[in-house]
Amino acid sequence: MALIPLTAAFREDFVVQLVPVEDSDTIATVAQKVAAHAVGLRVAPRQSPMQVIFQGKVLDPEKKVADVPLSPMDFVEVRYADG
Repeated sequence: MALIPLTAAFREDFVVQLVPVEDSDTIATVAQKVAAHAVGLRVAPRQSPMQVIFQGKVLDPEKKVADVPLSPMDFVEVRYADG
């Protein structure tokens, strides 16, 4: 397992965070880790799945970080799927 630091923001937030993820984490887990820094703090919680966007594309939530082309300090955006 390798630690990969990502720069990340939740779509409705104004803060960009440095979020450490493991290369063995799923993309769904990445969304949860990013959301932990914004949802319930500056973003209202919703009962909706979240998506991770990298270079304009929605990443498959079941893939592992090691299976997508994410490198240290890459920027990802997380958003609610319904909005």
